[in-house]
Amino acid sequence: MLTDYAILDDLDRPVLLAGWERHAISEISVHDLATGERLGAVPLPGLGSVGGIVERPEGGHEAWFGYTDNVTPSSVLHYDARTGETSLWASAPGTVAVPEIETRQVTYTSYDGTPVRMLVISRPDGDGPRPAVLYGYGGFNVSLTPAYSASILAWVEAGGVYAVANLRGGSEEGEEWHRAGMRDRKQNVFDDFHSAAERLIADGLTTPERLAISGGSNGGLLVGAALTQRPDLYRAVICSAPLLDMVRYERFGIGRIWNDEFGSADKPDELEWLLAYSPYHNVREGTAYPAVLFTVFDSDGRVDPLHARKMCAALQHATSSDRPVLLRRESDVGHAARSVSRSAALMTDTLSFLGAQTGLF
Repeated sequence: MLTDYAILDDLDRPVLLAGWERHAISEISVHDLATGERLGAVPLPGLGSVGGIVERPEGGHEAWFGYTDNVTPSSVLHYDARTGETSLWASAPGTVAVPEIETRQVTYTSYDGTPVRMLVISRPDGDGPRPAVLYGYGGFNVSLTPAYSASILAWVEAGGVYAVANLRGGSEEGEEWHRAGMRDRKQNVFDDFHSAAERLIADGLTTPERLAISGGSNGGLLVGAALTQRPDLYRAVICSAPLLDMVRYERFGIGRIWNDEFGSADKPDELEWLLAYSPYHNVREGTAYPAVLFTVFDSDGRVDPLHARKMCAALQHATSSDRPVLLRRESDVGHAARSVSRSAALMTDTLSFLGAQTGLF
């Protein structure tokens, strides 16, 4: 998908810089302005996101653009078309000491044979299975493009592995990718997620005893379904502001506007889809469930905290393991924006929970 462009004309051969998002990763290609022929690519620091490509108003051979990735704060890079080099122009205020970190995009196969992509972020000096966090969303046509996250950097810097799976239901591969993970095909999203976990284990990066999963909102539904469908595969779960009772989700908050994405319990055939995976309705007594930390926000007008409260109680009653099932509640906070101090406190609690459960520290 074309995201931005710029024209550089102070050259023997004027060129067009075209910014693209391909499989959730940005690139900038260089094309002959007259013929459209691809001449090369603008060097980037890693697998990240690019935006706001600009040139001088009067023309020239230089361009500037924004760049970020999962462990690199937003910065402005400079490209010189005469030398073909990219350099740092301006960085975000403050200092972030980033150790050597390796980011790879891995393609794995889901249960139905569909290829799915995943970013895997880790320090290259690790040896053997490590504590890992697998993150996903898989819905509402949302693309998980790389963006700086202090929590990802902290986890990886401490020696863990962090993976972001670009599941069906998102927009990473276009609208058909979205449609392949909605309504009666929602199970594809969960299958993609389980397959991502199995790939991390098969590659020797982690084990079920050291693998945690994390998701919020629709991603909370994802990890709720994952822990009820495959409790053997995951050691710990962060489930934030989640949808979990998929039979009654339309009755609370703004849930009624989401029935095009999920289906409606008022229709018998669609109720069957929902009951098949609804996390709350698939808790089974006597099952050894992973450790779970639900995080909820009392002023959340989008996803009512009752989902997590009911699910927490159901799991506490049903589980046969001694792993904790906890609820972290905040007042005066909504679904999204929050103060920096509250964000830091939430990150500290969730990372501490995951680290303790997976053996990171």
